[in-house]
Amino acid sequence: MAPLVVLVTVTLEARGLGALAIDPLGTWPAAVTAGLVAMLLVTASAHFAQPRRAALVAMVPPRLPRPALLVTVTGVLEIVGAAGLLLPATRPAAGICLALLFVAMFPANVHAARASTGLRTMPLPARTALQVVFVAACLVAAFAG
Repeated sequence: MAPLVVLVTVTLEARGLGALAIDPLGTWPAAVTAGLVAMLLVTASAHFAQPRRAALVAMVPPRLPRPALLVTVTGVLEIVGAAGLLLPATRPAAGICLALLFVAMFPANVHAARASTGLRTMPLPARTALQVVFVAACLVAAFAG
Protein backbone atom coordinates (compact mmCIF):
# COMPACT_ATOMS: atom_id res chain seq x y z
CA MET A 1 0.00 0.00 0.00
CA ALA A 2 2.94 2.36 0.64
CA PRO A 3 3.78 2.59 -3.09
CA LEU A 4 0.23 3.74 -3.85
CA VAL A 5 0.39 6.33 -1.08
CA VAL A 6 3.68 7.67 -2.49
CA LEU A 7 2.31 7.72 -6.04
CA VAL A 8 -0.86 9.58 -5.09
CA THR A 9 0.73 11.96 -2.58
CA VAL A 10 3.62 13.02 -4.80
CA THR A 11 1.32 13.30 -7.83
CA LEU A 12 -1.01 15.64 -5.92
CA GLU A 13 1.90 17.65 -4.50
CA ALA A 14 3.45 17.97 -7.95
CA ARG A 15 0.15 19.06 -9.45
CA GLY A 16 -0.17 21.63 -6.68
CA LEU A 17 3.26 22.99 -7.56
CA GLY A 18 2.24 23.01 -11.21
CA ALA A 19 -0.80 25.09 -10.30
CA LEU A 20 1.62 27.58 -8.73
CA ALA A 21 3.16 28.08 -12.18
CA ILE A 22 6.07 25.68 -11.85
CA ASP A 23 5.96 24.85 -15.56
CA PRO A 24 7.55 21.37 -15.61
CA LEU A 25 4.72 20.18 -13.35
CA GLY A 26 1.97 22.14 -15.09
CA THR A 27 0.01 19.16 -16.39
CA TRP A 28 -1.51 16.05 -14.87
CA PRO A 29 0.72 13.73 -16.93
CA ALA A 30 3.79 15.57 -15.65
CA ALA A 31 2.53 15.27 -12.08
CA VAL A 32 1.79 11.56 -12.54
CA THR A 33 5.30 11.11 -13.91
CA ALA A 34 6.76 12.81 -10.83
CA GLY A 35 4.67 10.59 -8.56
CA LEU A 36 5.75 7.52 -10.47
CA VAL A 37 9.43 8.45 -10.20
CA ALA A 38 9.09 8.87 -6.43
CA MET A 39 7.18 5.60 -6.11
CA LEU A 40 9.77 3.70 -8.14
CA LEU A 41 12.62 4.98 -5.99
CA VAL A 42 10.77 3.91 -2.85
CA THR A 43 9.93 0.47 -4.23
CA ALA A 44 13.44 -0.01 -5.61
CA SER A 45 14.93 0.62 -2.18
CA ALA A 46 13.04 -2.42 -0.88
CA HIS A 47 14.97 -4.58 -3.35
CA PHE A 48 18.23 -3.83 -1.54
CA ALA A 49 17.43 -3.24 2.13
CA GLN A 50 16.51 -5.89 4.69
CA PRO A 51 14.02 -7.07 5.83
CA ARG A 52 12.06 -6.11 2.70
CA ARG A 53 14.61 -7.70 0.37
CA ALA A 54 14.19 -11.12 2.00
CA ALA A 55 10.42 -10.81 1.69
CA LEU A 56 10.73 -9.92 -2.01
CA VAL A 57 13.04 -12.88 -2.61
CA ALA A 58 10.46 -15.13 -0.94
CA MET A 59 7.81 -13.83 -3.37
CA VAL A 60 9.65 -15.08 -6.47
CA PRO A 61 7.90 -18.17 -7.84
CA PRO A 62 10.01 -21.29 -7.20
CA ARG A 63 10.11 -22.19 -10.90
CA LEU A 64 12.29 -19.13 -11.55
CA PRO A 65 16.03 -19.52 -10.99
CA ARG A 66 18.16 -17.33 -8.74
CA PRO A 67 15.44 -15.34 -6.97
CA ALA A 68 17.91 -13.06 -5.17
CA LEU A 69 19.45 -12.06 -8.50
CA LEU A 70 16.00 -11.45 -9.98
CA VAL A 71 15.10 -9.16 -7.09
CA THR A 72 18.35 -7.23 -7.57
CA VAL A 73 17.81 -6.91 -11.32
CA THR A 74 14.23 -5.71 -10.95
CA GLY A 75 15.34 -3.15 -8.37
CA VAL A 76 18.00 -1.84 -10.75
CA LEU A 77 15.45 -1.73 -13.58
CA GLU A 78 13.10 0.32 -11.40
CA ILE A 79 15.88 2.84 -10.73
CA VAL A 80 16.91 2.98 -14.40
CA GLY A 81 13.25 3.35 -15.39
CA ALA A 82 12.74 6.20 -12.92
CA ALA A 83 15.79 7.97 -14.36
CA GLY A 84 14.46 7.39 -17.87
CA LEU A 85 11.15 9.02 -16.95
CA LEU A 86 12.98 12.21 -16.01
CA LEU A 87 14.32 12.77 -19.53
CA PRO A 88 11.81 13.78 -22.21
CA ALA A 89 13.74 11.91 -24.89
CA THR A 90 13.62 8.60 -23.00
CA ARG A 91 10.28 9.03 -21.20
CA PRO A 92 8.13 7.11 -23.73
CA ALA A 93 10.47 4.12 -23.84
CA ALA A 94 10.93 4.17 -20.07
CA GLY A 95 7.18 4.28 -19.45
CA ILE A 96 6.52 1.39 -21.82
CA CYS A 97 9.37 -0.69 -20.38
CA LEU A 98 8.21 -0.02 -16.83
CA ALA A 99 4.66 -1.05 -17.71
CA LEU A 100 6.05 -4.30 -19.11
CA LEU A 101 8.21 -4.74 -16.00
CA PHE A 102 5.15 -4.43 -13.75
CA VAL A 103 3.36 -7.04 -15.85
CA ALA A 104 6.41 -9.34 -15.72
CA MET A 105 6.67 -9.00 -11.93
CA PHE A 106 2.99 -9.72 -11.33
CA PRO A 107 3.43 -13.52 -11.04
CA ALA A 108 5.42 -12.87 -7.86
CA ASN A 109 2.34 -11.21 -6.37
CA VAL A 110 0.19 -14.16 -7.39
CA HIS A 111 2.69 -16.58 -5.84
CA ALA A 112 2.85 -14.55 -2.64
CA ALA A 113 -0.94 -14.44 -2.35
CA ARG A 114 -1.33 -18.16 -2.93
CA ALA A 115 1.61 -19.32 -0.82
CA SER A 116 1.24 -16.72 1.95
CA THR A 117 4.88 -15.79 1.55
CA GLY A 118 6.84 -12.59 1.05
CA LEU A 119 5.17 -9.19 1.05
CA ARG A 120 1.58 -10.30 1.25
CA THR A 121 -0.01 -7.05 2.29
CA MET A 122 -3.33 -7.37 0.48
CA PRO A 123 -5.53 -9.96 -1.19
CA LEU A 124 -4.85 -10.79 -4.82
CA PRO A 125 -7.88 -8.93 -6.29
CA ALA A 126 -6.79 -5.71 -4.59
CA ARG A 127 -3.18 -6.31 -5.60
CA THR A 128 -4.32 -6.85 -9.19
CA ALA A 129 -6.20 -3.55 -9.18
CA LEU A 130 -3.15 -1.83 -7.72
CA GLN A 131 -0.93 -3.29 -10.42
CA VAL A 132 -3.35 -1.96 -13.06
CA VAL A 133 -3.00 1.52 -11.51
CA PHE A 134 0.81 1.26 -11.69
CA VAL A 135 0.74 0.12 -15.32
CA ALA A 136 -1.70 2.92 -16.16
CA ALA A 137 0.60 5.48 -14.53
CA CYS A 138 3.48 4.17 -16.64
CA LEU A 139 1.43 4.52 -19.79
CA VAL A 140 0.32 8.03 -18.85
CA ALA A 141 3.98 8.96 -18.40
CA ALA A 142 4.87 7.32 -21.72
CA PHE A 143 2.11 8.70 -23.94
CA ALA A 144 0.52 11.76 -22.37
CA GLY A 145 3.57 13.99 -22.23
